[in-house]
Amino acid sequence: MTLTSEALERFDRLDAELVGISKSIRVLSSLTWPRQEEDRFLQGWRQGTPRLPTIEAAPRDHHAEIEALEALMTRCDRAHPMGSHLYKTAWSYLTAARMVRAIGTAEFTQHSISLYGRPDRIYERQGMSAANAAEPLLEVTAQLQRSDAVMSTTPDIPAAQFADLLRAGLEAFFTRDRVEVVVDAAMSAKAAAGSKRVKVQAGAFFSSLDLAQLLNHEAFIHTATSVSGQHQPHLRVMGLGAPRTTRTQEGLAVFSELITYSIDLVRLRRIALRAKAVEAGLAGADFVDVFRIYLEGGQSERDAYSSAQRVFRGGDVRGQVVFTKDGAYLEGLLLVQTFLRKVIADGRAELIPLLFAGRMTLGDGLELQPLFESGTLAPARYLPDWISGLRRLSAYLAYSLVSGRIRLERVELPRFLELDAQALD
Repeated sequence: MTLTSEALERFDRLDAELVGISKSIRVLSSLTWPRQEEDRFLQGWRQGTPRLPTIEAAPRDHHAEIEALEALMTRCDRAHPMGSHLYKTAWSYLTAARMVRAIGTAEFTQHSISLYGRPDRIYERQGMSAANAAEPLLEVTAQLQRSDAVMSTTPDIPAAQFADLLRAGLEAFFTRDRVEVVVDAAMSAKAAAGSKRVKVQAGAFFSSLDLAQLLNHEAFIHTATSVSGQHQPHLRVMGLGAPRTTRTQEGLAVFSELITYSIDLVRLRRIALRAKAVEAGLAGADFVDVFRIYLEGGQSERDAYSSAQRVFRGGDVRGQVVFTKDGAYLEGLLLVQTFLRKVIADGRAELIPLLFAGRMTLGDGLELQPLFESGTLAPARYLPDWISGLRRLSAYLAYSLVSGRIRLERVELPRFLELDAQALD
């Protein structure tokens, strides 16, 4: 696909304008809760008199950004892949701005669903939802957790040593860019990754599995796609974390954990519980109800509080008005694995590396493919090991197409003894 220099310059101007507008629209930082509320809630819970957290809604006024984005969208040529991508990215930030402007109201959740989906959405051609898929995951993982054969991991690596291990892994992967590792005493989370640095909580202890998860989920997916997008010669918006890309980003990241054996039962259960918790919140469950879901799912009191808080940040602790982002992890995983299996089945494996050339949705890869083929867009700057060897990934996905047809509900373990006996006849 070729572009005239005039058309390319026009798209570049829109792209630069959009990057500038987006910088002031920050979703997660607009939804933070006061830290002292956790101690108040848990004290009441332990005394048998739990009360809903008292959170004052703090909407953000993005009037100027909303007007600028609306005007920009009218100038995007949606008939061209580049213009279409700019339009959809602008829509993403416009919806995010409207969402944080509506914090605490039903409109907040409507915009959240537009950006992140909802876990109870039924995919008609599959007859299932992410929340449906969470149920067998929780059932099977609960059975496995009760087994002595499944060992737990021990966090015994201090933060400074963990940072050194993390730094070595990042330097080996990001050979043309510098991603800094910082030990931060002010962090509330154990670790957080951005496009320029990874922060580790001072005083925390980590396990070897934490290292694998942080590298394969955060660094080799979120950081890598952001860095690749920032190095694009055009469409620099691909380096932004536009909210519309969340399901694909988290789906790729969780799939990366699975394919590299970096995930454990606790982590997998957390992802499944998130889908069920968001589903319950949408249906009217309040903060205490959702807290119980996580507690009964095996989380500690503090972890259950933190998990429930994620569902109600920006919403209403009485229920129905919730932040649906946590449902995007499992739904994204299902979408990504289905996409990967389908492109392999259709002989379109060349689409897979495109997903790492920036922060994109699965549909973006399809729409922008002509721009990659023409050289207008650059290939991914970094690919994780499991994707750089497409033959191995293709073999795994091709086999999964066949193994997925086996109906496990029709299989009983004694049947394997019967098969041995038949062989002796």
